[in-house]
Amino acid sequence: MHEVADLDSLAGESVVVIGGGFGGLSTACYLADAGADVTLLEKNEQLGGRASRLERDGFRFDMGPSWYLMPDVFEHFFGYFGKSPDDYYELERLDPHYRIFFKDGDRVDMVPDLETNKQVFESYEPGAADALDRYLEKSKENYEIGMEHFVYEDRNSVGDFLDPSLAKYAWGLSLLGSMQDHVEKYFDHPKLQQIMQYTLVFLGGAPTNTPALYNLMSHVDFNMGVYYPEGGLGAVVDAIVELGDELGVDYHTGAPATAIKGRRGGFKVETDDADYLADLVVSDADYAHTEQELLPEQKRQYDEDYWNSRTYAPSAFLLYLGVEGDVDPLAHHSLVLPTDWDEHFEQIFDDPQWPDDPAYYLCVPSQTDDSVAPEGHSNLFALVPIAAGLEDTPELREEYRNLVLDDIADNTGVDIRDRIVLEETFCVNDFASRYNSREGTALGLAHTLRQTALFRPPHHSETVDGLYFTGSFTTPGIGVPMCLISGMVTAEEMADRERTAKTTRRA
Repeated sequence: MHEVADLDSLAGESVVVIGGGFGGLSTACYLADAGADVTLLEKNEQLGGRASRLERDGFRFDMGPSWYLMPDVFEHFFGYFGKSPDDYYELERLDPHYRIFFKDGDRVDMVPDLETNKQVFESYEPGAADALDRYLEKSKENYEIGMEHFVYEDRNSVGDFLDPSLAKYAWGLSLLGSMQDHVEKYFDHPKLQQIMQYTLVFLGGAPTNTPALYNLMSHVDFNMGVYYPEGGLGAVVDAIVELGDELGVDYHTGAPATAIKGRRGGFKVETDDADYLADLVVSDADYAHTEQELLPEQKRQYDEDYWNSRTYAPSAFLLYLGVEGDVDPLAHHSLVLPTDWDEHFEQIFDDPQWPDDPAYYLCVPSQTDDSVAPEGHSNLFALVPIAAGLEDTPELREEYRNLVLDDIADNTGVDIRDRIVLEETFCVNDFASRYNSREGTALGLAHTLRQTALFRPPHHSETVDGLYFTGSFTTPGIGVPMCLISGMVTAEEMADRERTAKTTRRA
């Protein structure tokens, strides 16, 4: 596992971190542990960024991330500080990991036992069990090589990828081609292809635009397992905040940054109520917002045309529902998939519009955790990926809400339309206003081939000395584990650059 580089050169530095998402919280912990004086400013009333919580009338919803994947990343993060996840929260492995309702009436569970899953695959296509073994072997290889040499190690230049010492690792990776091309080499049945590709939604991509390298997500899914932290993903936010508090991080909520002025050794971060002085600044706010709204034009690395030309991960239409009674047979995680989901992806990336026949995700944490809903009730949220930047009006939400509830009833057999006691929606405009999210994306920059690794924006500003970035727009990318790692990568780059700057000053 990756050894974190020496961060001692950050000791004594004052740092303002803008944004309390997982990237900002992670960075703050590494900096504070290194001896920096860290102040974290969060725009909203609670920490966690997109991992906010909605609590009302005895219901508690994770508003954003709800899957706990890649437990090794959380162990690595807490382990660096001499801690363990179980010092803060308990994990339960879900069984099933998730349930899939296909819209032709078919239903399938993916479970912790791989042999059972192989039998399911074989039932759809002769030879698919052996194909799954081969696929997962490649996925595991990609995961182990990719994580050690290309995720924890920040390869941010062409020269890094041309390094001869990396050739022996890169040779075996599935670097070229799309996920669709890769999966088709192993499975013919469209339903099996969908099972191997549903995780692309977590990366903000589609089978045709996501590099084959991300087959590593199947190792995460099938081999490493799907877990639930007691209390939900919000409990993980609480854990990292508590760790940061132990390390000396000073948190300020309800403190949106309005401007970044100055440079290394003389920064001023302005908010509506106070100015914060610092030697260095790290932004976990969305990269585009930081550059376009917090910096003067002459200090921006990228212009408006650059941000307009990016491929953004989907936004989402979200329904948070408190439901009277149970919602069986929905599992903790359920996916509802059309037998052909190409049209839905086309309506996200190619011809943006509200999907006619959506693929969507249902989360029922009350199937696992009694504390998230009052007795006799269920906690359910529905998430439909939609194109970033779509028109979002109350009328459109109401129309789509009815479509989704009808679709749930038709394709899972669960009719909740007359049992809803609490209801909230969240959509494109909310992502934009609550999280300063470009085009209302729910995730950030999609992981297309042209927006992966060195093709993502850098962790340091090339125009403002001493300004750094962390979070999902940077490497390694989208998702809670990746944002945790981005905090480490940012801290390492800061330490390296500050060490160089101090050496230059002494010379």
